[in-house]
Amino acid sequence: MNFSLYIAKRYLFSKSSNNAINIITIIAAIGVVVGAMSLFIVLSGFSGLKDFSLQFTNVFDSDLKIYPESGKTISLSEAQNEQLKNIEGIATFSEIIEERVFLHYKGKNHIAYIKGVDSLYGKVINLDSIMYYGEWLGPDNREVVLGLSTIAKLSLGVRDYGAPLEIYVPKPGTGQIDVLNPTDAFSKENVIVSGVYQVNEDLDAKYVFTDIEFAHKLLSMDSTKISSLEIKLLANTSEENVRREIEKIFSEKILIKNRIQQNDALYKMLNTENIAVYLIFTLVLIIALFNVVGSIIMMVLDKRKNIKTLYNMGASLKEIRRIFFLQGTLMTVLGGLLGIFLGILAVWAQLKFEFIAITSTLPYPVKLQPINILIVFVTISVLGIIASKIASSRVRGKLLV
Repeated sequence: MNFSLYIAKRYLFSKSSNNAINIITIIAAIGVVVGAMSLFIVLSGFSGLKDFSLQFTNVFDSDLKIYPESGKTISLSEAQNEQLKNIEGIATFSEIIEERVFLHYKGKNHIAYIKGVDSLYGKVINLDSIMYYGEWLGPDNREVVLGLSTIAKLSLGVRDYGAPLEIYVPKPGTGQIDVLNPTDAFSKENVIVSGVYQVNEDLDAKYVFTDIEFAHKLLSMDSTKISSLEIKLLANTSEENVRREIEKIFSEKILIKNRIQQNDALYKMLNTENIAVYLIFTLVLIIALFNVVGSIIMMVLDKRKNIKTLYNMGASLKEIRRIFFLQGTLMTVLGGLLGIFLGILAVWAQLKFEFIAITSTLPYPVKLQPINILIVFVTISVLGIIASKIASSRVRGKLLV
Protein backbone atom coordinates (compact mmCIF):
# COMPACT_ATOMS: atom_id res chain seq x y z
CA MET A 1 0.00 0.00 0.00
CA ASN A 2 2.83 2.42 0.86
CA PHE A 3 4.55 1.58 -2.43
CA SER A 4 1.39 2.33 -4.44
CA LEU A 5 0.72 5.54 -2.49
CA TYR A 6 4.29 6.78 -3.03
CA ILE A 7 4.12 6.24 -6.80
CA ALA A 8 0.60 7.76 -6.95
CA LYS A 9 1.81 10.96 -5.25
CA ARG A 10 4.78 11.17 -7.63
CA TYR A 11 2.50 10.81 -10.66
CA LEU A 12 0.03 13.38 -9.26
CA PHE A 13 2.49 16.16 -8.40
CA SER A 14 5.14 15.66 -11.10
CA LYS A 15 4.82 16.92 -14.65
CA SER A 16 4.35 14.53 -17.52
CA SER A 17 6.57 14.64 -20.57
CA ASN A 18 3.37 15.05 -22.61
CA ASN A 19 2.12 18.65 -22.24
CA ALA A 20 -1.42 17.71 -23.31
CA ILE A 21 -1.73 15.34 -20.35
CA ASN A 22 -0.57 18.11 -18.00
CA ILE A 23 -3.28 20.41 -19.34
CA ILE A 24 -5.96 17.69 -19.02
CA THR A 25 -4.88 16.98 -15.44
CA ILE A 26 -4.98 20.69 -14.53
CA ILE A 27 -8.43 21.06 -16.06
CA ALA A 28 -9.65 17.99 -14.14
CA ALA A 29 -8.26 19.35 -10.86
CA ILE A 30 -9.81 22.78 -11.45
CA GLY A 31 -13.14 21.11 -12.22
CA VAL A 32 -13.06 19.27 -8.89
CA VAL A 33 -12.14 22.44 -6.96
CA VAL A 34 -14.80 24.57 -8.65
CA GLY A 35 -17.42 21.83 -8.33
CA ALA A 36 -16.82 21.36 -4.60
CA MET A 37 -16.71 25.12 -4.04
CA SER A 38 -19.95 25.66 -5.96
CA LEU A 39 -21.77 22.88 -4.13
CA PHE A 40 -20.71 24.26 -0.74
CA ILE A 41 -21.69 27.85 -1.62
CA VAL A 42 -25.09 26.73 -2.92
CA LEU A 43 -25.81 24.63 0.18
CA SER A 44 -24.69 27.50 2.45
CA GLY A 45 -26.85 29.92 0.50
CA PHE A 46 -29.84 27.64 0.74
CA SER A 47 -29.25 27.18 4.49
CA GLY A 48 -29.32 30.96 4.84
CA LEU A 49 -32.49 31.24 2.76
CA LYS A 50 -34.11 28.48 4.81
CA ASP A 51 -33.37 30.27 8.07
CA PHE A 52 -34.56 33.54 6.54
CA SER A 53 -37.82 31.92 5.41
CA LEU A 54 -38.41 30.29 8.80
CA GLN A 55 -37.32 33.14 11.05
CA PHE A 56 -40.93 34.21 11.62
CA THR A 57 -41.72 30.83 13.20
CA ASN A 58 -39.36 31.58 16.08
CA VAL A 59 -41.18 34.79 16.96
CA PHE A 60 -44.77 34.08 15.92
CA ASP A 61 -45.38 30.38 16.59
CA SER A 62 -45.47 28.87 20.06
CA ASP A 63 -43.44 25.88 21.28
CA LEU A 64 -46.60 23.73 21.37
CA LYS A 65 -50.13 24.33 20.15
CA ILE A 66 -53.23 22.31 21.06
CA TYR A 67 -56.01 21.95 18.46
CA PRO A 68 -59.29 20.00 18.43
CA GLU A 69 -58.96 16.83 16.36
CA SER A 70 -62.37 17.49 14.86
CA GLY A 71 -64.55 20.57 14.85
CA LYS A 72 -63.46 24.13 15.53
CA THR A 73 -63.35 24.35 19.32
CA ILE A 74 -62.33 22.52 22.47
CA SER A 75 -63.62 22.98 26.00
CA LEU A 76 -61.33 24.22 28.75
CA SER A 77 -62.71 24.20 32.28
CA GLU A 78 -61.20 25.89 35.34
CA ALA A 79 -60.07 22.49 36.63
CA GLN A 80 -58.30 21.70 33.36
CA ASN A 81 -56.73 25.16 33.41
CA GLU A 82 -55.25 24.49 36.86
CA GLN A 83 -54.01 21.06 35.80
CA LEU A 84 -52.18 22.59 32.84
CA LYS A 85 -50.50 25.10 35.15
CA ASN A 86 -49.20 22.24 37.29
CA ILE A 87 -47.53 20.35 34.42
CA GLU A 88 -43.78 20.40 34.86
CA GLY A 89 -42.08 22.03 31.90
CA ILE A 90 -44.85 24.46 30.90
CA ALA A 91 -43.79 28.06 31.49
CA THR A 92 -47.14 29.57 30.50
CA PHE A 93 -49.98 29.18 28.02
CA SER A 94 -52.54 31.36 26.29
CA GLU A 95 -56.12 30.67 25.26
CA ILE A 96 -56.89 31.49 21.63
CA ILE A 97 -60.03 32.10 19.58
CA GLU A 98 -59.74 32.07 15.77
CA GLU A 99 -62.45 32.59 13.17
CA ARG A 100 -62.79 34.07 9.71
CA VAL A 101 -64.12 37.65 9.62
CA PHE A 102 -64.94 40.34 7.07
CA LEU A 103 -63.31 43.77 7.45
CA HIS A 104 -64.80 46.94 5.99
CA TYR A 105 -63.33 50.43 6.03
CA LYS A 106 -64.39 53.36 3.86
CA GLY A 107 -65.52 51.22 0.94
CA LYS A 108 -62.53 48.84 1.11
CA ASN A 109 -62.92 45.20 2.13
CA HIS A 110 -60.63 42.45 3.37
CA ILE A 111 -61.19 38.90 4.62
CA ALA A 112 -58.99 37.82 7.53
CA TYR A 113 -59.00 35.74 10.72
CA ILE A 114 -59.79 37.32 14.04
CA LYS A 115 -57.42 36.00 16.71
CA GLY A 116 -58.67 36.59 20.21
CA VAL A 117 -55.90 36.28 22.79
CA ASP A 118 -55.79 36.56 26.56
CA SER A 119 -53.44 38.62 28.72
CA LEU A 120 -50.82 35.83 28.82
CA TYR A 121 -50.24 35.85 25.06
CA GLY A 122 -47.41 38.33 25.47
CA LYS A 123 -45.56 35.79 27.65
CA VAL A 124 -45.96 33.02 25.07
CA ILE A 125 -44.91 35.18 22.11
CA ASN A 126 -42.32 37.96 22.22
CA LEU A 127 -44.57 40.87 21.20
CA ASP A 128 -41.68 43.33 20.98
CA SER A 129 -40.30 41.38 18.03
CA ILE A 130 -43.52 41.65 15.96
CA MET A 131 -44.90 45.08 16.91
CA TYR A 132 -44.24 47.57 14.12
CA TYR A 133 -46.10 50.64 15.32
CA GLY A 134 -48.53 51.68 18.03
CA GLU A 135 -49.48 49.69 21.11
CA TRP A 136 -50.61 46.17 21.90
CA LEU A 137 -54.16 45.55 23.04
CA GLY A 138 -55.17 47.72 25.97
CA PRO A 139 -57.91 47.26 28.55
CA ASP A 140 -60.55 48.43 26.05
CA ASN A 141 -62.10 45.33 24.48
CA ARG A 142 -62.97 47.17 21.28
CA GLU A 143 -59.38 47.41 20.10
CA VAL A 144 -57.52 45.40 17.46
CA VAL A 145 -53.94 45.05 16.24
CA LEU A 146 -53.65 44.63 12.46
CA GLY A 147 -50.85 43.42 10.21
CA LEU A 148 -48.93 45.89 8.06
CA SER A 149 -50.32 44.36 4.84
CA THR A 150 -53.90 44.81 6.04
CA ILE A 151 -53.21 48.40 7.09
CA ALA A 152 -51.83 49.16 3.63
CA LYS A 153 -54.71 47.44 1.83
CA LEU A 154 -57.44 49.25 3.77
CA SER A 155 -55.52 52.54 4.12
CA LEU A 156 -56.16 52.52 7.85
CA GLY A 157 -54.74 54.75 10.52
CA VAL A 158 -53.93 54.02 14.14
CA ARG A 159 -56.20 55.46 16.85
CA ASP A 160 -58.58 56.94 14.28
CA TYR A 161 -61.65 57.42 16.50
CA GLY A 162 -63.48 59.35 13.81
CA ALA A 163 -63.56 56.40 11.39
CA PRO A 164 -63.62 53.02 13.18
CA LEU A 165 -62.97 49.70 11.44
CA GLU A 166 -66.07 47.55 10.89
CA ILE A 167 -65.86 43.80 11.59
CA TYR A 168 -68.53 41.44 10.29
CA VAL A 169 -68.92 37.78 11.26
CA PRO A 170 -71.65 35.30 10.32
CA LYS A 171 -74.13 34.64 13.09
CA PRO A 172 -74.39 31.05 14.37
CA GLY A 173 -76.90 28.93 12.47
CA THR A 174 -77.53 28.31 8.80
CA GLY A 175 -81.27 28.93 8.57
CA GLN A 176 -82.83 30.36 5.42
CA ILE A 177 -83.68 33.64 7.13
CA ASP A 178 -79.96 34.24 7.82
CA VAL A 179 -79.12 33.79 4.17
CA LEU A 180 -81.92 35.93 2.71
CA ASN A 181 -81.59 38.80 5.14
CA PRO A 182 -78.03 40.20 5.33
CA THR A 183 -78.88 42.22 8.43
CA ASP A 184 -79.79 39.07 10.33
CA ALA A 185 -77.00 36.98 8.82
CA PHE A 186 -74.04 38.96 10.25
CA SER A 187 -72.94 40.42 13.54
CA LYS A 188 -71.19 43.77 13.28
CA GLU A 189 -68.80 45.56 15.65
CA ASN A 190 -66.86 48.81 15.29
CA VAL A 191 -63.29 48.71 16.58
CA ILE A 192 -60.29 50.99 16.90
CA VAL A 193 -56.84 50.00 15.63
CA SER A 194 -54.39 50.35 18.52
CA GLY A 195 -51.27 49.00 16.81
CA VAL A 196 -49.65 47.37 13.80
CA TYR A 197 -47.62 44.14 13.74
CA GLN A 198 -45.21 42.88 11.08
CA VAL A 199 -43.99 39.29 10.58
CA ASN A 200 -44.18 38.53 6.87
CA GLU A 201 -46.49 39.49 4.03
CA ASP A 202 -48.79 36.46 4.34
CA LEU A 203 -49.22 36.58 8.11
CA ASP A 204 -49.56 40.38 8.11
CA ALA A 205 -52.64 40.00 5.92
CA LYS A 206 -54.07 37.00 7.77
CA TYR A 207 -54.69 37.89 11.42
CA VAL A 208 -56.58 40.55 13.34
CA PHE A 209 -55.62 40.41 17.02
CA THR A 210 -58.14 41.32 19.66
CA ASP A 211 -59.04 40.52 23.26
CA ILE A 212 -60.43 37.02 23.78
CA GLU A 213 -63.48 38.29 25.68
CA PHE A 214 -64.38 40.57 22.78
CA ALA A 215 -63.87 37.65 20.37
CA HIS A 216 -66.22 35.45 22.42
CA LYS A 217 -68.85 38.20 22.36
CA LEU A 218 -68.41 38.91 18.65
CA LEU A 219 -68.69 35.23 17.74
CA SER A 220 -71.50 34.53 20.25
CA MET A 221 -69.37 31.73 21.67
CA ASP A 222 -69.44 30.09 25.10
CA SER A 223 -66.63 31.46 27.29
CA THR A 224 -65.43 27.90 28.04
CA LYS A 225 -64.86 27.23 24.32
CA ILE A 226 -61.53 28.02 22.66
CA SER A 227 -60.00 27.35 19.24
CA SER A 228 -56.56 26.42 20.53
CA LEU A 229 -54.01 26.70 23.31
CA GLU A 230 -50.55 28.10 22.63
CA ILE A 231 -47.90 26.90 25.09
CA LYS A 232 -44.44 28.14 25.96
CA LEU A 233 -42.08 25.50 27.38
CA LEU A 234 -39.28 25.96 29.86
CA ALA A 235 -35.72 25.52 28.60
CA ASN A 236 -34.42 21.93 28.41
CA THR A 237 -37.92 20.52 28.82
CA SER A 238 -38.84 17.10 27.43
CA GLU A 239 -41.51 17.76 24.82
CA GLU A 240 -42.69 14.15 24.89
CA ASN A 241 -43.28 14.22 28.65
CA VAL A 242 -45.32 17.41 28.36
CA ARG A 243 -47.35 15.92 25.52
CA ARG A 244 -48.22 12.85 27.59
CA GLU A 245 -49.31 14.97 30.57
CA ILE A 246 -51.47 17.21 28.37
CA GLU A 247 -53.25 14.24 26.77
CA LYS A 248 -54.22 13.00 30.25
CA ILE A 249 -56.07 16.25 30.99
CA PHE A 250 -58.35 16.38 27.94
CA SER A 251 -61.08 13.77 27.59
CA GLU A 252 -61.85 14.86 24.01
CA LYS A 253 -59.46 14.09 21.18
CA ILE A 254 -56.88 16.77 20.57
CA LEU A 255 -53.88 17.43 18.32
CA ILE A 256 -50.62 18.71 19.79
CA LYS A 257 -48.18 20.29 17.35
CA ASN A 258 -44.71 21.69 17.93
CA ARG A 259 -43.30 24.65 15.97
CA ILE A 260 -42.15 22.46 13.05
CA GLN A 261 -45.48 20.62 12.82
CA GLN A 262 -47.37 23.93 12.81
CA ASN A 263 -45.46 24.79 9.62
CA ASP A 264 -45.26 21.27 8.25
CA ALA A 265 -46.00 22.20 4.63
CA LEU A 266 -43.36 24.94 4.62
CA TYR A 267 -40.70 22.67 6.13
CA LYS A 268 -41.48 19.91 3.61
CA MET A 269 -41.28 22.37 0.71
CA LEU A 270 -37.93 23.80 1.87
CA ASN A 271 -36.45 20.34 2.51
CA THR A 272 -37.61 19.13 -0.91
CA GLU A 273 -36.04 22.17 -2.57
CA ASN A 274 -32.82 21.56 -0.64
CA ILE A 275 -32.63 17.96 -1.84
CA ALA A 276 -33.42 19.02 -5.42
CA VAL A 277 -30.66 21.65 -5.41
CA TYR A 278 -28.19 19.15 -3.94
CA LEU A 279 -29.00 16.53 -6.59
CA ILE A 280 -28.70 19.05 -9.43
CA PHE A 281 -25.27 20.25 -8.32
CA THR A 282 -24.17 16.69 -7.60
CA LEU A 283 -25.00 15.89 -11.21
CA VAL A 284 -22.82 18.84 -12.28
CA LEU A 285 -20.07 17.47 -10.06
CA ILE A 286 -20.41 14.02 -11.65
CA ILE A 287 -19.96 15.58 -15.09
CA ALA A 288 -16.87 17.42 -13.83
CA LEU A 289 -15.43 14.14 -12.54
CA PHE A 290 -15.49 12.68 -16.05
CA ASN A 291 -12.41 14.84 -16.54
CA VAL A 292 -10.74 12.96 -13.69
CA VAL A 293 -11.52 9.64 -15.36
CA GLY A 294 -10.14 10.94 -18.66
CA SER A 295 -6.95 12.32 -17.08
CA ILE A 296 -6.25 9.03 -15.25
CA ILE A 297 -6.80 6.99 -18.43
CA MET A 298 -4.46 9.32 -20.32
CA MET A 299 -1.91 8.94 -17.53
CA VAL A 300 -2.17 5.14 -17.77
CA LEU A 301 -1.43 5.28 -21.49
CA ASP A 302 1.42 7.77 -20.98
CA LYS A 303 3.04 5.65 -18.23
CA ARG A 304 2.84 2.36 -20.14
CA LYS A 305 6.62 1.90 -20.10
CA ASN A 306 6.78 2.68 -16.38
CA ILE A 307 4.00 0.18 -15.75
CA LYS A 308 5.95 -2.56 -17.55
CA THR A 309 9.04 -1.69 -15.53
CA LEU A 310 7.14 -1.86 -12.24
CA TYR A 311 5.62 -5.19 -13.27
CA ASN A 312 9.03 -6.63 -14.17
CA MET A 313 10.34 -5.45 -10.78
CA GLY A 314 7.69 -7.56 -9.04
CA ALA A 315 4.66 -5.26 -8.71
CA SER A 316 1.39 -7.13 -9.20
CA LEU A 317 -1.43 -5.99 -11.50
CA LYS A 318 -3.53 -5.18 -8.40
CA GLU A 319 -0.79 -2.92 -6.99
CA ILE A 320 -0.37 -1.13 -10.30
CA ARG A 321 -4.12 -0.52 -10.51
CA ARG A 322 -4.02 0.78 -6.95
CA ILE A 323 -1.44 3.40 -8.00
CA PHE A 324 -3.85 5.04 -10.44
CA PHE A 325 -6.80 4.51 -8.12
CA LEU A 326 -4.96 6.39 -5.36
CA GLN A 327 -3.88 9.07 -7.81
CA GLY A 328 -7.48 9.78 -8.78
CA THR A 329 -8.66 9.60 -5.18
CA LEU A 330 -5.96 12.01 -4.03
CA MET A 331 -6.84 14.42 -6.84
CA THR A 332 -10.54 14.51 -5.92
CA VAL A 333 -10.08 14.56 -2.13
CA LEU A 334 -7.41 17.28 -2.17
CA GLY A 335 -9.31 19.23 -4.81
CA GLY A 336 -12.50 18.85 -2.76
CA LEU A 337 -10.78 20.12 0.40
CA LEU A 338 -9.39 23.12 -1.48
CA GLY A 339 -12.83 23.80 -2.98
CA ILE A 340 -14.47 23.62 0.45
CA PHE A 341 -11.84 25.99 1.86
CA LEU A 342 -12.45 28.51 -0.94
CA GLY A 343 -16.20 28.08 -0.44
CA ILE A 344 -15.84 28.83 3.29
CA LEU A 345 -13.87 31.98 2.44
CA ALA A 346 -16.57 33.09 -0.01
CA VAL A 347 -19.41 32.49 2.48
CA TRP A 348 -17.46 34.20 5.27
CA ALA A 349 -16.84 37.19 2.99
CA GLN A 350 -20.57 37.45 2.27
CA LEU A 351 -21.36 37.31 5.99
CA LYS A 352 -18.69 39.89 6.75
CA PHE A 353 -18.98 42.35 3.87
CA GLU A 354 -22.46 41.61 2.45
CA PHE A 355 -21.32 42.36 -1.11
CA ILE A 356 -24.24 40.45 -2.70
CA ALA A 357 -27.67 41.87 -1.85
CA ILE A 358 -31.26 40.97 -2.69
CA THR A 359 -32.35 44.57 -2.18
CA SER A 360 -30.48 47.72 -1.21
CA THR A 361 -31.07 46.95 2.47
CA LEU A 362 -31.22 43.13 2.47
CA PRO A 363 -27.98 41.16 1.97
CA TYR A 364 -28.27 37.70 0.44
CA PRO A 365 -28.59 35.33 3.42
CA VAL A 366 -25.95 32.62 3.83
CA LYS A 367 -25.03 30.39 6.75
CA LEU A 368 -21.86 28.48 7.62
CA GLN A 369 -22.82 25.01 8.83
CA PRO A 370 -20.48 22.08 9.62
CA ILE A 371 -23.05 19.69 8.14
CA ASN A 372 -22.61 21.32 4.72
CA ILE A 373 -18.84 20.83 4.93
CA LEU A 374 -19.41 17.16 5.74
CA ILE A 375 -21.97 16.71 2.94
CA VAL A 376 -19.68 18.22 0.30
CA PHE A 377 -16.63 16.29 1.50
CA VAL A 378 -18.46 12.95 1.59
CA THR A 379 -20.05 13.61 -1.81
CA ILE A 380 -16.79 14.54 -3.53
CA SER A 381 -14.93 11.68 -1.86
CA VAL A 382 -17.46 9.00 -2.79
CA LEU A 383 -17.78 10.23 -6.37
CA GLY A 384 -13.99 10.55 -6.62
CA ILE A 385 -13.47 6.99 -5.41
CA ILE A 386 -15.98 5.69 -7.95
CA ALA A 387 -14.38 7.70 -10.78
CA SER A 388 -10.90 6.55 -9.76
CA LYS A 389 -12.05 2.92 -9.61
CA ILE A 390 -13.45 3.17 -13.14
CA ALA A 391 -10.26 4.77 -14.48
CA SER A 392 -7.86 2.37 -12.74
CA SER A 393 -9.74 -0.61 -14.13
CA ARG A 394 -8.32 0.34 -17.53
CA VAL A 395 -4.96 -1.05 -16.39
CA ARG A 396 -5.12 -4.54 -17.88
CA GLY A 397 -2.76 -7.41 -18.45
CA LYS A 398 -2.08 -6.54 -22.10
CA LEU A 399 -0.30 -3.35 -20.98
CA LEU A 400 2.25 -5.43 -19.10
CA VAL A 401 3.49 -7.44 -22.06
